Amino acid sequence: MDPIEVFKALSNESRLQILQWFKEPEKYFAPHEGIDMRKIGVCVCQVQEKLSMTQSTASQYLSILQRAGLIKMERIGKFTYYKRDEDKIQEIADFFKCEL
Repeated sequence: MDPIEVFKALSNESRLQILQWFKEPEKYFAPHEGIDMRKIGVCVCQVQEKLSMTQSTASQYLSILQRAGLIKMERIGKFTYYKRDEDKIQEIADFFKCEL
């Protein structure tokens, strides 16, 4: 884990909002194509719609969160799904607790 990359990823209000939504995806998103959001994740098209932004901007934000290790990606057919990486988030929480 690179703490600087994590801090950069979380320094944008929309990216922070995405991470918060992904904590309880069923509360913020309707199921997509019968996908279990807890197991597979949320489709990029749903994030794009919720944030009212272009698909490229939504994808860029998700990519930044993924590079920081905060979310995981899975492709199913033509769709890309994202969900929180709870192990990495716990690692970040431990870093705060022990190092800062």
